[in-house]
Amino acid sequence: MKNFLAGIFLLPLPCLAQDIKAYQNYDFVAGDKIIFADDLADSPPGEFDPHWKLIEGQAVVNKVSDEKAFFITKYYTKLAPRVKTPAYLPKNFTLEFDSYLDAAYDSNEGIYIQFLNDTEPVVNIRSNRDYSVFDGPDTKLNGEYPKAIAAENYFNKWHHYAIAVKDNQVKIYCDQYRVLVVPEVIFKATSLLVGGDASDGKNMMFRNFKLAAGGDMNLIGKAFTDGKYISHGILFDVNKATLKPESMGEINAIVNVLTANPNLKVDVSGHTDADGDDASNLKLSEARANTVKSQLVSMGIEATRLTAKGYGETKPIADNATFEGKAQNRRVEFVKQ
Repeated sequence: MKNFLAGIFLLPLPCLAQDIKAYQNYDFVAGDKIIFADDLADSPPGEFDPHWKLIEGQAVVNKVSDEKAFFITKYYTKLAPRVKTPAYLPKNFTLEFDSYLDAAYDSNEGIYIQFLNDTEPVVNIRSNRDYSVFDGPDTKLNGEYPKAIAAENYFNKWHHYAIAVKDNQVKIYCDQYRVLVVPEVIFKATSLLVGGDASDGKNMMFRNFKLAAGGDMNLIGKAFTDGKYISHGILFDVNKATLKPESMGEINAIVNVLTANPNLKVDVSGHTDADGDDASNLKLSEARANTVKSQLVSMGIEATRLTAKGYGETKPIADNATFEGKAQNRRVEFVKQ
């Protein structure tokens, strides 16, 4: 294991501080059915994450400040998520992850996503200091980053990436910015790989990887009017009720629905998986429900239209024995009163 860890810097690293207000125009909505999600919670530092298959290269889980991250440590590293169904990508899906790249790499593209049809690569999505690249069948497009994250502001910081595939359109986001839209591309992908070309002593890592089926802002309004909307895209810091800025795509859409339906009243409920102490989970879920309510109120929704309650782990919608099931159970629900 000593050789496996050689050259990795394990000192606390600065996170990219993102003000929620900066996400006021963010419109990414995560899919509503989890296919694969890994927050590395049950992976010991210094070990390989068992939820992934190592195709080539090397990778290891380690702590970065107060969160775990998956370090890629060798050139030509490729990882495959362990999903029970070999062909698991639907026609419409979303993908999210956080990525970090050391400034010493300069032009290295860092973490990339490769979509496969069976075993054949069909699409690569890459990023570097200035732009994201969509490289697909008969289509290669670059999306330049705004000055706020390009070049010198890109390295040594965490960035949140989100990819939405709907019908024949692909949208790619970096932090609060939509950096690239591929308006029309036809490709059939059945699975994916996460890759990176790492050098000794230079950090290249990712965390909070989540793949979900669906992802359609228009369906949120229908779900509300039908009686219930289940959100897996409202995210919080680990074991805290602090709202992550990338949650704002979904919250913005919810505010739009509530504004357009002024008589609609909603119960906001927080839910956790079964890990940890029951009482702590109940307390955490209630704090998270109140955080969401407070955010909606701050955006102009009357407090009298909203109630907030936490249920902890008492109302699972999936099997807590699997990590996919746990990801399904960690959610915020909006129920029509």
